[in-house]
Amino acid sequence: MYYELKAEDTVRLPPSMLVMKLNDAITKILREKYERRIFKDMGIIIAVEDVDVGKQGSVIPGDGGIYYKVQFNALCFLPHVNEVFTAQVREIVEFGAFASIGPLDGLIHISQIGNEKFFYDKKIRALTTKRGRGLKKEDNVLLKVSTVSLKGTTSDTKIGLTMRNEGLGVQRWEKEQKAEKAAAKKRKKEAKR
Repeated sequence: MYYELKAEDTVRLPPSMLVMKLNDAITKILREKYERRIFKDMGIIIAVEDVDVGKQGSVIPGDGGIYYKVQFNALCFLPHVNEVFTAQVREIVEFGAFASIGPLDGLIHISQIGNEKFFYDKKIRALTTKRGRGLKKEDNVLLKVSTVSLKGTTSDTKIGLTMRNEGLGVQRWEKEQKAEKAAAKKRKKEAKR
């Protein structure tokens, strides 16, 4: 989920940045320090905005920098277990598919795609069932977060996703399922005659 966090920090403004406007320099330092970083309790910080620099800085003898107390807003993203997302499949691999949820990618393991057994098809680079249902790159899907393990970097962060629950899956599957049910109902009706 996306949320906005009000934060405070003390920022050292180095002598090389004293030529810049104070607010621009502090904003640049905060963005380099926080943006695109993952914090276990806060998630990934996407943007630092609305920086408010204290009116007076502090100088420490022997240090050429000036220290300012600052307040700022941070736009964050933190996925929660059982949270449902509309996502797009970014990549298909032999063991599943990667889908993007917000600024992060998660894995839909091949066993979590649906209730049927899926197989990797090398020719079309897709995951398919014997009945012809498939998952391919750029499919729009409705999925649920099953596990979250936030680490210091996006490459170390692991997010497990599932589409096994009722109502989840590739958006076109729902239409196909309704058509299959209608056809089965029609066959039953004709068989009774």
